[in-house]
Amino acid sequence: MSRKHRNLLDTILNNPPTCNLHWRDVEALLIHLGAVIEPNHGARFKVTLNGHEFFFRHPSHSSELQRLDVKHLRGELLAAGIDRAEAADMRRRGEEGDISGRHLEDGV
Repeated sequence: MSRKHRNLLDTILNNPPTCNLHWRDVEALLIHLGAVIEPNHGARFKVTLNGHEFFFRHPSHSSELQRLDVKHLRGELLAAGIDRAEAADMRRRGEEGDISGRHLEDGV
């Protein structure tokens, strides 16, 4: 996992929620984590991550997510099995030089 993805995941999972996350960065993180993102009606997307399905909305007036969107995303990531311990483990492995890109969908 790249440093940018690790930092973004850490930012999403930490409090207080920030509101300067760009949609494209979040989309790239979700894809890297193994999510399948399918367009749905309007600005909504269906996201399937680790067998957990949820809907996410593209920001309407800018490319940045609002705080409520970040809180919603955090809750869905936690429901999909991506938690602070996993983020810390990814960060620790990355700092040790092992950035093999372990995917969470492999059941690890």
